Amino acid sequence: MEDQGKKLTFFQKTPIQCPLCETVFYREELLTGGGRMIAGPLTRDLRRMYEPSKKFGEVYPLIYPITVCPACFYATLPQDFSSPPEKNKGILLEQSEKRKESLKPLFPELDFTRPRRLQEGTASYILAIFCYDYFTKEYSPTIKQGICCLRAAWCSHDLHRKFPNENYDYLAANLYRKARFFYTQAVEREQRGLEPMSGMKVLGPDLDKDYGYDGVLYLNGLLELLYGPRQDKEKRIQALTTAKRYVAKIFGMGKASKQKPSALLDQARELYEEINKALEQIGVQVGPEEEVEGNE
Repeated sequence: MEDQGKKLTFFQKTPIQCPLCETVFYREELLTGGGRMIAGPLTRDLRRMYEPSKKFGEVYPLIYPITVCPACFYATLPQDFSSPPEKNKGILLEQSEKRKESLKPLFPELDFTRPRRLQEGTASYILAIFCYDYFTKEYSPTIKQGICCLRAAWCSHDLHRKFPNENYDYLAANLYRKARFFYTQAVEREQRGLEPMSGMKVLGPDLDKDYGYDGVLYLNGLLELLYGPRQDKEKRIQALTTAKRYVAKIFGMGKASKQKPSALLDQARELYEEINKALEQIGVQVGPEEEVEGNE
């Protein structure tokens, strides 16, 4: 009998059947405990880093959440896998080869039947981004695409650290820009009542803690500041002003803000000031009333 204490992952005994191509496969899960995951610092974009352990080495919890059919490369978060929109099942299956071909230049040797590497983990999120294009609003596909983009960018950074000559840093930058687009769209669509976020019960963005809607507003602002388009000055001003207003809501609610995670509140205050500085650098005067807007 295999020693569970030395294993990092296991494959579930209960099979999963792909709702598109009907392939039967087994989902890989990460074991917890036993010193497998040693929590490290929290990054600015709310990613939890993990320290390598002597027994297991580097562990990447993020590479396992997405369920992927190893045959047709249909991929989603676990809660959506078995029930894609009925009307779009046909096109999701038809685009199987397109999904595979799109990933070949980046990851030529993907295999989702074996224990995952960082390559499969990163690819799984990119596949999910493609597939969520065909999910209807009740699934909250836009915020799911944003979270998948962000996690794929994180995994790409890990790949770049291990393989610095493979252009994974370029991939990460592209994914951050896409994350910014999807987060902006998700907030706008939610605010206008076009697509609620209730279809995503845990908004993460990472696996260790759910920062909820406040986390979404914070990341919307951070991604806009760092990766928003800059060619059109007026659009840049408008986007940053909107992002700043959303960030101010995180810590501008008096007593209610005391119940929020201090790490997020501190990050939000710093981001608010950075957005103000960015606006000033492009010629926008920030008045005293704006400076204290979020400190009430």
